Amino acid sequence: MSQLILVVDDEPRVARLARDYLEKNGFRVLTAADGQSALTIARREKPDLVILDLMLPQIEGREVCRILRRESDIPIIMLTALSEEIDQVTGLEIGADDYITKPFSVRALVARVRALLRRTRGEVKAPGIVRVGGLEIDPEKYSAMFNGIPIKLTPNEFKLLHLFASRPGQTFTREQLMEDLHGVAASTDRSVDSHIKNLRKKIESASGESLIETVYGIGYRFMEE
Repeated sequence: MSQLILVVDDEPRVARLARDYLEKNGFRVLTAADGQSALTIARREKPDLVILDLMLPQIEGREVCRILRRESDIPIIMLTALSEEIDQVTGLEIGADDYITKPFSVRALVARVRALLRRTRGEVKAPGIVRVGGLEIDPEKYSAMFNGIPIKLTPNEFKLLHLFASRPGQTFTREQLMEDLHGVAASTDRSVDSHIKNLRKKIESASGESLIETVYGIGYRFMEE
């Protein structure tokens, strides 16, 4: 059975747009127009993911997010018309897994949904420590070391390194990396290049070699042992 998405937004046009495009991409979709209805539907239907507007009648989106997070580990993408960084950070701090600002691209929204569902399924499996040569990555501790020396990484750099090291020799396109990076699916492919550039510098500083190869015209891959 296809995965169930709950879209919560008090703007009928936005809810309809998200619902229609998600359904075209194979998801089942329920909608709610206020915070109380969202909680009722989420508790009864147990969706696989919730797309939650920040500004809602009855119970605002922040409080709905807090309540859902207390009750379950359901993935939550926060929608907001506010562009200030503080609102985005607040959404993540209260338990949202990702955020997207309005107006948004429906393609970007679907990409975020797919990426978040993929990440959360992976977290449930708890893959454990990854070791490639002298590199050791511990996803539970969010740490990376080379020959016992810690490598200080940003969250996106860590996710990239973990993805590469888990599948050495596999080539990833920029599009695949954009979808797998938390919150980067709507960015340009240049953002991926920037993350790779910084990651290479840090790996090379610790190991003496970059370990990440460019596959020209396609993307990147991690060197095999």
